Amino acid sequence: MVSNDASKFSVDGTVYSARRNIRPLSTPAAEAYIPIVGIETITKLREVSKQLRGLKFLSINASAEGGGVAELLHSAVPFMDMLGIETEWKIIPRDQEFFECTKSLHNILQGKNVPFTREMEQCYISYIQETTKGDIIDYNPELVLVHDPQPLGLAEYLKKPGQKWLWRCHIDIEDMPLQNTPGLWDFLTNRIEYYDAAIFSAVHYTVSRWHVPSFVIPPFIDPLSEKNRELSEGEINETLAKYHINPEIPLIVQIGRFDPWKGIDRSIATYREVRKHRECQLIIAGGHAVDDPEGEVVLTDIRRKTEDDENIHVLNLSLSNRLENWREVNALQRAASVIMQPSTREGFGLTVTEALWKGKPVIAANAGAIPLQIRDGSTGYFYQTSYEAAQTVLNLLENPYIAEEVGSKAREYVREHFLLPVRMIDWLRAMSMVMNGQVNREIFSQSIICFHPWFKLAKRKLI
Repeated sequence: MVSNDASKFSVDGTVYSARRNIRPLSTPAAEAYIPIVGIETITKLREVSKQLRGLKFLSINASAEGGGVAELLHSAVPFMDMLGIETEWKIIPRDQEFFECTKSLHNILQGKNVPFTREMEQCYISYIQETTKGDIIDYNPELVLVHDPQPLGLAEYLKKPGQKWLWRCHIDIEDMPLQNTPGLWDFLTNRIEYYDAAIFSAVHYTVSRWHVPSFVIPPFIDPLSEKNRELSEGEINETLAKYHINPEIPLIVQIGRFDPWKGIDRSIATYREVRKHRECQLIIAGGHAVDDPEGEVVLTDIRRKTEDDENIHVLNLSLSNRLENWREVNALQRAASVIMQPSTREGFGLTVTEALWKGKPVIAANAGAIPLQIRDGSTGYFYQTSYEAAQTVLNLLENPYIAEEVGSKAREYVREHFLLPVRMIDWLRAMSMVMNGQVNREIFSQSIICFHPWFKLAKRKLI
């Protein structure tokens, strides 16, 4: 039995709809971003958006709360509406068995050595077929953007003549599982065939053997959202007091979903190495996405491992009030001395982007698209071992001017590359190219159009 993601959304899964005047989300006017990104960027944004004014655009994903995709859409959807695009956002119905299936699929695609079974395939197909019997698309949008593997199969059943469908892949798909699992390859390839183009976060994420035009557009953060705006010292201290955190003792902070890929054990081990030499605290803060059934298991395990240390604060932040959740995350990041994100696998790592934007030194794994954000020793640091990470933390605590210098470079890099108005221009360009026939699948089936400077990832490490 399927049910909607949350009671505050309409029964058909609508989160936001310009045509129905359902607008629970908002962003400032584009001009409010001029002090941050400059007037030239906003002028270009306005010019590009004119080409798509009045376009009927629908975005579909698995969840409206929790996780980077939902968070990105919370800003992108109302921002596009503000630019004159008739925007709608829907989520697929919640179903525990299906989300367990797609979480397993997600793990396989990121390199976990488990089989893709016939039962998983049948679970997926049955759910998609059942979902398409309802009114998940109750009108005729001109352009549909589907996010990640969960709703990927919808195009096979719902795409109408004249419509354009794009698939946005936010995860780092490993080539080996596809090469070694013919059933998985066929399963995904057969569904990609229904899309006019795909969008990936980085060049090295594209799947070269898929015959579909590909765009490379990194994700972004909204610098004026509650999660990223400037906070007063009073707002920061209010959050620390709520969770009984001493602001006088240095904070090592990791923010993100409770997920086995996030490297939380690495952060705990790093903190324990640092504690051998000086007093500090560790904050592990996160929440659950409804399409991620592993979260509760991971949270329970973390609490068990840390229950004997009063200087480790494990915070399961409530999602019942999104703005409060974002404000608390913002406060914890701004209170941090050092932020950790040593993921073993990562899609893009928007928590890294957020931390860099706060001007904080970040120690993150050389994984996924994190190397697109961090240059080791300049805009942040790569995690190697818990001992080496601890030495970096100790150096930053002893030499705050180094932390300030790294944080300043990090913030500027995010300002140039990963903010909403900057990357929204690329979204709109890609949409325009598809709608105007400039990217024809028959002609450009193996083309990659990159909207972001790319380079050999090895060059992200200073020599």
